[in-house]
Amino acid sequence: MNTQPVRSIKLAAFFDILPLSIAVIPWGILCGSLAIQVGLSPLQSQLMSLLVFAGAAQLSALTLTGASGGIATILGSTAVISSRHLLYSATFRSHAMGLPLHHRMLMAFLLTDEMFAVTENKRKELGYFPLDYALISGATFYVIWNLSTLAGIVAGTSIPDLESLGLEFAIAATFIAMVVPAIKSSPVLVAVLVSAGCAVLFHKFEVPNGLLLSALIGMVVGYRLDKETS
Repeated sequence: MNTQPVRSIKLAAFFDILPLSIAVIPWGILCGSLAIQVGLSPLQSQLMSLLVFAGAAQLSALTLTGASGGIATILGSTAVISSRHLLYSATFRSHAMGLPLHHRMLMAFLLTDEMFAVTENKRKELGYFPLDYALISGATFYVIWNLSTLAGIVAGTSIPDLESLGLEFAIAATFIAMVVPAIKSSPVLVAVLVSAGCAVLFHKFEVPNGLLLSALIGMVVGYRLDKETS
């Protein structure tokens, strides 16, 4: 087991999540500005990031709100987009079960794609689950996300058509930065390529929930290949 000092683990949590946090700043700006454009007040826009804290789900909800989508549609879309967090929670479940309730609740609130990626890598490196690392990395991302949302709220009141600048590409770049370092075996590489190929095809043929289906197909293929090679 790695005996890395606690202080260095806390510093590592901050600096490990920092590049990913900076990368999603354009995404946060887009969410803040879009919230203003669909009719939310600055306070409501900021509260959305403070309380919901789910970038993709926020943008989907705002888009549907702007298109006069019903509450059932918004909730359904949010559930589908956020379903990947079930997999993250299942991965951390055995490590979180022995923690106090307030720590589990805080972990659940701060659990994002970025926090999961860096914490899971650190867990594998250390050989145990680093709670402080998970909470600090998640909190760092939370603060930067809300600051970027605030910048978007300010920009949304002064810069028209901010969404036309292509800021949403930031989230794609962030996911690429998270996935590529984790490709360390041929089953994982095949799983990623299969998921990417399916996502492109499903998008072209407008298959409902194509992104979710692509992820599931990639996971099944990767799991089968891993079983055959191990």
